[in-house]
Amino acid sequence: MKARADSLRTALIGWAGHLVLTALMRTVRFEVRNDASYAAAVGAGEPLVYALWHGRLLPLAWAHRGERVTTLISLSRDGEYIARIVEGWGYGVVRGSTSRGGSRALAELIRLGKKGISLAITPDGPRGPRERMKPGLLLAAQRAGMAIVPVSGACSAAWWFEGWDRFLVPKPFSRVVLVHGPLMRLPRDLDEAGLEQRAAELEQTMRSLQARLDAELASRPTPVDAARAEDA
Repeated sequence: MKARADSLRTALIGWAGHLVLTALMRTVRFEVRNDASYAAAVGAGEPLVYALWHGRLLPLAWAHRGERVTTLISLSRDGEYIARIVEGWGYGVVRGSTSRGGSRALAELIRLGKKGISLAITPDGPRGPRERMKPGLLLAAQRAGMAIVPVSGACSAAWWFEGWDRFLVPKPFSRVVLVHGPLMRLPRDLDEAGLEQRAAELEQTMRSLQARLDAELASRPTPVDAARAEDA
């Protein structure tokens, strides 16, 4: 009985969240800026791996709704809520993370990518460190033979939820700017050291895009946390 009650509660929260966020996001004004390499790939119908930080997931997910994209979402309860919301926006969902179900999830993402389905992955999810690249995204892209596009977004007025990722929710009638950066293509024979180097490059590109957008829209800058300061 408890399991059924928990399942029903999760379904109701997910359904309510979908309705509320859909109504909210319909009021937001979007401006999208595309790198020429990204625009060319989309024009050619090429499937891509979208790389985005977990804290900026909401506006980016809304912008790509209904585009036959599959996203990786953790097996946690919060992940279940998010999965139900984005499924309502037309996304496919693969459940798993680096801590639970990672190998199975990676294999499924590669299988879908080879079938021509675009993927969206938050490389710092599901628990951080915030805005730090993990290797799963690059492995999926390399093995599926897909290009990676770094995506960043900022908002003129937002609520910030003070979890590990400082999750951004746009306020009604705010302005969101999204940027799709230059594509990164990975050679099939790239070794582990090469992947690590490309991961560092991709992380830096995403940070730079995010910093410029936050400065332009006067978004609150994301503070450097203690763990990142120690790594620097």
